[in-house]
Amino acid sequence: MHNPIRITSDMHWVGASDRRLTLFENAIPTPGGMSYNAYLVLDEKTVLLDAVDRTVRGRLLENLAYLLAGRPLDYLVVNHVEPDHCNDLDDLLLRYPDMRIVGNAKTVAMIAQFFDFNVNERAVVVAEGDSLCTGRHIFHFYMAPMVHWPEVMVTYDEADKVLYSADAFGTFGAINGNLFADEVDFEAEWLPEARRYYGNIVGKYGPQTLALLKKAAGLEIALLCPLHGPVWRENISWYVEKYKLWGAYTPEERAVMIAYASIYGGTENAADILAAKLAARGVRRIAMYDVSHTHPATIVSEAFRCSHLVFASSTYNMGIFGTMETALLDLKAHNLQNRTVAILESGSWAPAAGKLMREIIAGMKNITLLDETLSIRSTLKAAQLPALDALAEALAASLLAAE
Repeated sequence: MHNPIRITSDMHWVGASDRRLTLFENAIPTPGGMSYNAYLVLDEKTVLLDAVDRTVRGRLLENLAYLLAGRPLDYLVVNHVEPDHCNDLDDLLLRYPDMRIVGNAKTVAMIAQFFDFNVNERAVVVAEGDSLCTGRHIFHFYMAPMVHWPEVMVTYDEADKVLYSADAFGTFGAINGNLFADEVDFEAEWLPEARRYYGNIVGKYGPQTLALLKKAAGLEIALLCPLHGPVWRENISWYVEKYKLWGAYTPEERAVMIAYASIYGGTENAADILAAKLAARGVRRIAMYDVSHTHPATIVSEAFRCSHLVFASSTYNMGIFGTMETALLDLKAHNLQNRTVAILESGSWAPAAGKLMREIIAGMKNITLLDETLSIRSTLKAAQLPALDALAEALAASLLAAE
């Protein structure tokens, strides 16, 4: 049964949500499911802007059949070739054999990698600044490579001031009736998932994100339509400011995240005491995560939020405890930078995690690594409390001085 949502007089959301999805890209947990946004413009020529994942293709096809009501689908604009937006391309062609596919040269090449039909026969190849007129609407195309694939572009509709932003400004989570960001408490309910989406999906490509924001700054945007998550029609600048921070790897908040890996509780206890000492010094918004119970995607997201990071790890097999090593390597892979970091290690006979953690962190840009540190043999002892106090004092001083 069809379920389109009208956005303007002649543009509808024709996407769908998958609440059964547990791992996005088979890697990142999605406890709230995922939305796949597609948009249909009914002009003199009909235009579908992006498609959906194969798991929800039936919903898209039903929505299209209802709204087109026997009309042909003239154009499919492919802003992003990733399968969660293009997996149903062959189905669309079966139903709309005269459909032209609009994309850049890299788009066309990538479609040929995923499908066997002759994409060149039906391709409308566009480049930076090119336009497509469909009647009342004039669509302008801007390249956004590596946000977050090399072929990505965004589309701007001059008539209604709509930016179809591909994966930029997306978020994890299913659409639950309310399509628009102003219909939900976005900051409380959606922002953590938007941050987690950005950090893990786009986060590695901060310079490319800022380049796209620079292009978008020259456009009057009344509607912001991403490929995942709510559509924006109010307070768009607030969300853009978040992207400016994330794209520049600027901490979103002056806050401390403590991530620890503990085998029998000794490292966890030291982390808890450190957190209490920070709180006693006036530090608020302390976040703590056991990396053995917290997915690395959350650690990445929180590291994009927080200005100060503490990594506390047991030594395991003469190395960093596995889940901590994974989390640190994930942060490095996502290009995290511009943070203040403290290290705490433990080991029962040959602590080695601290040195190895420093080596990973040394490969990140613009990291201030505090000299104050602590090495624990099995459990924290009273004689080591002054060293833990010094670590807490250094962290608090760094954090509160900036505030």
